[in-house]
Amino acid sequence: MKGKITQTTSGARARGKTDFKRLREMRDADIDDSDIPKLGKSFWKAAKLTMPEPKDRLTIRVDHDVVEWLKKKGSGYQTRINAILRSYMKAQLDERTDRRT
Repeated sequence: MKGKITQTTSGARARGKTDFKRLREMRDADIDDSDIPKLGKSFWKAAKLTMPEPKDRLTIRVDHDVVEWLKKKGSGYQTRINAILRSYMKAQLDERTDRRT
């Protein structure tokens, strides 16, 4: 999930460029939301709640250079591993489906 802070093994937190102190001190009236359309009742009548798939916790061994490459891309390396595996899985499933037709 993007934006979710997770604990790192070093205990260090990723530091973005957002000025959270300034945001916490802002009042609701100070926030310009004029570019956001208002959501009416029709939106909520058609809205569907979609819950994320539950994740399984597992331990795997990965080559050091692969982990370093993933971590060099920034926080969320485990999410990237999942996305890479999901992409590979879908490609394999698509390939299997193509062979049948």
